[in-house]
Amino acid sequence: MSEAALQSSEPGRGKSFAASFLAAVRARMWGIGSVVGGLALWEFVSRFIVGSKLFLAAPSQVAVALVNLAGTGELGKHIYISGLEFLIGYVVACVLGILLGLSMAQSPAAKQALQPWVSGLYATPTVALAPLFILWFGIGILSKVVVVAVLVIFPVVINTEAGLRTTSVQLVETVRSFGANARQIFFKVSLPSALPFIFAGLKLGIGRGLIGVVVAELFGSRAGLGQLISQSAETFNMPALFAGVAILAAAGIAMTSGFGWLERRLLPWRE
Repeated sequence: MSEAALQSSEPGRGKSFAASFLAAVRARMWGIGSVVGGLALWEFVSRFIVGSKLFLAAPSQVAVALVNLAGTGELGKHIYISGLEFLIGYVVACVLGILLGLSMAQSPAAKQALQPWVSGLYATPTVALAPLFILWFGIGILSKVVVVAVLVIFPVVINTEAGLRTTSVQLVETVRSFGANARQIFFKVSLPSALPFIFAGLKLGIGRGLIGVVVAELFGSRAGLGQLISQSAETFNMPALFAGVAILAAAGIAMTSGFGWLERRLLPWRE
């Protein structure tokens, strides 16, 4: 390519990048504005209406608490323990949930055998079983992993099965008429059609998994964000309490956004 052509292409490329960046910023303006406005309102209420950090901590006080906890190394320890418990339980639940959902969608016998268990356990307040899991598996990581897995697995199972069952029959018949076998139909038609539902189940599982970690740690743990929140509540240390809550909220937002980005990459036709 000639030098003149390179010079003529660069401005267009830069302009295209700038336009894409501005469009992305505009698309997120409402979200950014709502967060900033909410934090400003929170700061105002805690400073001028409530007035006491024994009952409500301002965002600025929460930020100071985060810095102090990070400086002592305590925050890193709590995040590591809770993150490990969540990660192991979440991965195990997602793998088992997808496999069970696929089995229920593909096999009527598996559907009949598993449906009563899925319906019954999903409707059971599993969080209330956390003390029982801690009694069985101790106050170590294993009991928290079990709580997280039990809470996460059912949205994944239900959404995976629903996604496979909503595959277009006309599309399947069209592909079969071109000579596709069962394996090709599954990987080329059924699974891509079910991916939006699977991603929905994975994103729903994030919130349930974080709830499971905190609730299990509230009942008994040596470390973790749930223990940090519990200890802070007992001593009326609202800045530290809200610091733990803020980290959990930020983790949920980050993971949900990550799954959204991955979904856009894997399913570009949905955009």
